[in-house]
Amino acid sequence: MNASASSFSSVRVAIIGAGVIGLSIAWRLAQRGAAVTVFERDAAGQGASRAAAGMLAACAELEPGEEGLLPLNRAAQALWPGFAEELERASGESVDLRTEGTLVVALTADDQARLRHQLEHQHALGLPLEWLSAAQVKRREPYLNPNLVGAVWSPEDHQVDNRRLSVALRIVAEQAGADICEHRPVERIVSEGGRVTGLVAGGQAHAADVVVLAAGAWSRSLEGLPLAARPPVRPIKGQMLALGMDPARPLLNHVVWAPGIYLVPRRDGRLIIGATTEEKGFDTRLTAGGQLALLQAAWRALPGIEELPIVEAWVGFRPGSRDDAPILGRGPLDGLVYATGHHRNGILLTPITAAAITRLILDGVTDPVVAPFRPERFAPAVAAE
Repeated sequence: MNASASSFSSVRVAIIGAGVIGLSIAWRLAQRGAAVTVFERDAAGQGASRAAAGMLAACAELEPGEEGLLPLNRAAQALWPGFAEELERASGESVDLRTEGTLVVALTADDQARLRHQLEHQHALGLPLEWLSAAQVKRREPYLNPNLVGAVWSPEDHQVDNRRLSVALRIVAEQAGADICEHRPVERIVSEGGRVTGLVAGGQAHAADVVVLAAGAWSRSLEGLPLAARPPVRPIKGQMLALGMDPARPLLNHVVWAPGIYLVPRRDGRLIIGATTEEKGFDTRLTAGGQLALLQAAWRALPGIEELPIVEAWVGFRPGSRDDAPILGRGPLDGLVYATGHHRNGILLTPITAAAITRLILDGVTDPVVAPFRPERFAPAVAAE
């Protein structure tokens, strides 16, 4: 269906959540002429979108049991160069898409055996990964642990600065005509006769033809939805921290995974270290144990961090679904659309989620690559709760 933007000017869409998912959907919908309002409980981009590390890792992170995510993740990865270019051109802001690739480092013989076994599985799926010897790794990253035994090299797994991404997406969404309402938590979704009619935020009713639930880890807690319509999304706590490197002489240039840790260097000198995985609900506390575990694992991989200053530490909440895959598609109420449950892939899946949800709302078309992630896969289990 090829329609002009004006054809959709009467379509009113309310989006719950102004993270990168909600903002990117708002941008694409507003570009096509829909009347879009985004409601955010905090400031835009301050939830999981701010806490993330910005890795675009469709290849190196794949583990047995996650094969179902591969087509979606790889399709999203392929969109990123064009998406970043368009976004930077439209916003005037850099999102720092870096294309040095990713190293998954083995520090011991046991690490090597595990990674080589995983690499066989990844090769069977056609992923472009290769094994590097210790000498080859050290030529790329001379400050890594001198006793490392090798690494898996993933040349197509890149990174983007997620905080800059949020800023850029807000700019383009507003330029396209979306209205972003910060510090306006949604109190409830309103429905009548099996169809959503809008929502209540800040004590005021807002009519809408479509409500997009993109509230991340908070998606299940919204009032106004029957139990069967609440997506099975929970918060998965992650503690992270950042160290300060000399931007002119950074200790690291590639994204590096090592046992118990990932390290993500930024152009401004920050070295992002993450992340714990904790089933603690919305517990915002930084803990000594969590921070110690991160620093110890990082030090084993990159000993030179010992003298670096800690510039920031924070907690984020990944939106994990029951099967740790995203929930994308129409809900059981007419006019309700889910775009949530992205777990650790929210930044990676931003461009494809925005494109797919926009097509679904305005054209009535479900992209085949997102079809396996429709909400109805949980319907029997949800109904039984």
